[in-house]
Amino acid sequence: MGKEWERRQALRVLGNKSALYNCRLIGFQDTLCDMGNHFLKDCYIEGTVDFIFGSGKSLYLNTELHVLDNGITIITAQARNSASEDIGYSFVHCKITGIGSNTYLGRAWRTSPMVVYAYTKMFEVINPAG
Repeated sequence: MGKEWERRQALRVLGNKSALYNCRLIGFQDTLCDMGNHFLKDCYIEGTVDFIFGSGKSLYLNTELHVLDNGITIITAQARNSASEDIGYSFVHCKITGIGSNTYLGRAWRTSPMVVYAYTKMFEVINPAG
């Protein structure tokens, strides 16, 4: 991925098959760099812009995504290069909380990002456009 992702994060997970339970990840921009195959359950992740980013293939289960108001905020920046790559983020039975009302669910870091929000409660912090 080059040097562009080598900046400060609260946590950078590069290996495969990591599991995080009951973790609190507190940051601002680029809170979690997710670059492998991971499982996160019952976690709390806080940030503003691209606070979950990278080219991971991860399942987030029962995790709270808390957005800090910073004007326009974006939860994910997923880095999939093509539709044939088997990577992406799945948020299942999660909730999105925070302050403000101009948060977007994600943006493309590469050409074919894949992010799924299933059975996730989204509060007023999410911009209606998604």
